[in-house]
Amino acid sequence: MHWLEVESKVKIENVKELRKKIKKIAWFEKKESRGDDYFTLQKRGYPKKAFRIRNDGKKLVVNFKKHIPSLYKDGVVVKKEFEFELSDTKHLDNFLTLLEDFGFREWVKKRKTTESYIYKKDKRVVIEINKVKHVGIYMEIEYLARRSEVKKAINKVEEVIKELGIKKSQIDNVGYTRRLYNKGIKDK
Repeated sequence: MHWLEVESKVKIENVKELRKKIKKIAWFEKKESRGDDYFTLQKRGYPKKAFRIRNDGKKLVVNFKKHIPSLYKDGVVVKKEFEFELSDTKHLDNFLTLLEDFGFREWVKKRKTTESYIYKKDKRVVIEINKVKHVGIYMEIEYLARRSEVKKAINKVEEVIKELGIKKSQIDNVGYTRRLYNKGIKDK
């Protein structure tokens, strides 16, 4: 089964103030560093398709997403998410060599520290404060849903946005890789 990631992203100006608000409506879950290496077949420009390999210090996970604009609503985006764990990490170099042989190239690295919180009213809502190297600090509100749950998921994300006092004008769903690309940062 493939999950749909229903989310909104907000640029953070005052992280201490926001953290206080989040702690009133959500439980702290964890803090971790995540390293994402992105790969594409495209030779130039910003890729139309790419995937990432994430290292969270415990495991490696391959992930790619397909945007579903027909399901977007008022600053809430929906993406179909595919992922699987690389269980044989001692042979990662062989896997990367295979990717290169098939024409894939690494095009950007993203490094971030994430604080995750679980929404008290619905444990499927995750609120994250992400400090992304070269990009800044953002909050993401995310709900992983089945297709039949998208409307409910959007409503939950909007509920959290309202509870945190976020204005629609503050929502900024531009991806981190796009921001890195626009700044010319690759960190290979």
